[in-house]
Amino acid sequence: MLRLFRVLERLRACSEVSARNRHWTKITELSARFSSTKAAPRFRRMDYQDAVCTLNTLQTNASALEQVKRERGHPELQLQAMRGFLQRAGLKVEELDRLNIIHVTGTKGKGSTCAFTEQILRNYGFRTGFYSSPHLVQVRERIRINGQPIGKELFTKYFWQVYCRLEETKVAHGGSMPAYFRFLTILAFHIFLQEKVDLAVFEVGIGGAYDCTNIIRRPWVCGISSLGIDHTSILGDTIEKIAWQKGGIFKPGVPAFTVKQPDGPMKVLQERAEEIGCSLSVCPDLEEYQGEGSLRLGLAGHHQRSNASLALQLSHTWLQRHFLTDPASSPVEFSGVSPAPAFQPSPAMIKGLAETEWPGRNQTLKHGPVTYFLDGAHTTRSMQACVCWFNEIAPQHERNAGGPVVRVLLFNATGERDCAAMLKLLVPCHFDFAVFCPNITEAIATCNADQQNFNVSVENMLTRCLDNQQSWRVLNGQEQKPEAELLIRGGLPLVAERHSDTLVFPCILSALQWISQGRDSVLSDPNKCAIPVKPSINVKAAPLRAAVNIHVLITGSLHLVGGALKHLDPALNS
Repeated sequence: MLRLFRVLERLRACSEVSARNRHWTKITELSARFSSTKAAPRFRRMDYQDAVCTLNTLQTNASALEQVKRERGHPELQLQAMRGFLQRAGLKVEELDRLNIIHVTGTKGKGSTCAFTEQILRNYGFRTGFYSSPHLVQVRERIRINGQPIGKELFTKYFWQVYCRLEETKVAHGGSMPAYFRFLTILAFHIFLQEKVDLAVFEVGIGGAYDCTNIIRRPWVCGISSLGIDHTSILGDTIEKIAWQKGGIFKPGVPAFTVKQPDGPMKVLQERAEEIGCSLSVCPDLEEYQGEGSLRLGLAGHHQRSNASLALQLSHTWLQRHFLTDPASSPVEFSGVSPAPAFQPSPAMIKGLAETEWPGRNQTLKHGPVTYFLDGAHTTRSMQACVCWFNEIAPQHERNAGGPVVRVLLFNATGERDCAAMLKLLVPCHFDFAVFCPNITEAIATCNADQQNFNVSVENMLTRCLDNQQSWRVLNGQEQKPEAELLIRGGLPLVAERHSDTLVFPCILSALQWISQGRDSVLSDPNKCAIPVKPSINVKAAPLRAAVNIHVLITGSLHLVGGALKHLDPALNS
């Protein structure tokens, strides 16, 4: 196993070092040429990959790590630091008021809510901005205009404008640069202002109260999707503590909406609304909205119905304020928690809900005999919703298969997530194979800057996979410890030669190619290289080759889903 760790660490280290050496020289030359933060710097041509590789250096620079340590015990310093970085980038907090922002937080469904909301308002003819995280394939996905990721040329142009302003002022500020997410948030503000959007939908990163998006002073409306347990080391270990953090995005006089929540967190949200001085309304069930027939949603899964209801309330409230003569003259103060009215959705709203797309969430891709079910569920609550969706949709496909179907789970999870709890929820789905791999798109070193993560070692990632494999075996009653040897053809460690229904691969591409067994033409592209597996491992794949259809559920991490989509949907790479 140590050999596997060393091989992959060496591959990634080579890629990381070459990228950094190549770009730091350019950056040093570039930043030395500017002397003013007032005007956009002029610079020689540097392409998209240069920008992304430079962005990636903000994941692990020493000042960012020190920043995190310093602020952990004083979270209010995070917003103070964010305001400083914003000013160094040539922006003022007051300028953000011009973006007419919709601010959304939550544990589960906040991204889907934002996607519904943005699509509805775009259908009204407004020029929309949409900031979300994480990205699936390319970092540009986080910053969208009119529903589309900002183009590579525009991303590159605006990236260097912001980066160089920060770079040239860092000496006067102790060498500090904003960390990855902070930088992207500043970049989004800058892009939306420069591109003159009519409104911007901002998804909170983590929490709310101390999230760097919360420097927004005057959003037009705020929303909270379903709450649950996640990021406990940052937000707290109870749902009430998490609710307090989420309610931190409320602003005085700004209407706020929430989906139905358990009594404990709802009480906390009510207290936060009263403390801050804003109205708080609870969204009705989607079935309660007036109109002919049921509303059709572009996103699959029953849990999307509450997200759609929240989006209707957010967009309706934004539109009401937009058409007021003086929006600032109508602040809404706290008067208790009230039910939001179930109005009749307009044709633009109905069309918007039906046309919404949000890849990687309850998504189905059919590639000939192989069907992929992708969902980035990464908490126990979101995994429950994922399992309900899969148990509903997979049998529909199986009834039409006309022969035997093999079910495969491809799983990984990151951070402090309770993997065993999520895997336990997946056991009743009766998978024929459970496959585990880290969130590494390819084991062969390639230029894939958008999906590089320097914050976690390969050793930690692979150890997590092996732990997940063992948890799966225990949950399925196979408690005896398997052999520890990892072997592939030629002696290079690649796949865990363990019980036939569980395997560990070193990267997403190797896992997908083994699962599809050459039956997915997209993965059979000769340009997609993977290390060949040991013949005995391929023997175990006989059921995959014999089945009429292969059904693959890919879940546990949005980063895993994004890495899979990089290979499964070539259009996302363009």
